[in-house]
Amino acid sequence: MYKITINNITHDIDAPADMPLLWVIRDIVKLKGTKYGCGKALCGACTVHIDGKAVRSCSIPISAANNQKITTIEGLSKNNNHPLQIAWRKENVPQCGYCQSGQIMSAAALLESNKNPNDTDIDNAMSGNLCRCGTYLRIRKAIKTAAKIGEQS
Repeated sequence: MYKITINNITHDIDAPADMPLLWVIRDIVKLKGTKYGCGKALCGACTVHIDGKAVRSCSIPISAANNQKITTIEGLSKNNNHPLQIAWRKENVPQCGYCQSGQIMSAAALLESNKNPNDTDIDNAMSGNLCRCGTYLRIRKAIKTAAKIGEQS
């Protein structure tokens, strides 16, 4: 039995030790915002935060997440009003939208550590997140917009 806190709610999880956190989040806790992309921690679609750090949930076994604080896209804000969520809509970032929760979670970790990132900072932080639609320039613009929104609040 494992105890994890997802979006400030503690869950007792009965699962095999090697079950990826992604499947715990999606199949046991029933939060569907975190996506399965590649299953090899290469695409970033499954990005969540563990204790504030962006990680690929498909490659983290539940045993490694025991007693950890996890934030998914659903926990980033109560009303989809995080500066990144506002900026994503303002800059019309998503096309298919599949990668977006992972993109936003990676961007949130970046902005937590760097309140005013430049293009190189953004490119480096986001390099592990793949977008099939190629919205990288809009993603960069939205991160800069979110940084400005964050300054105002």
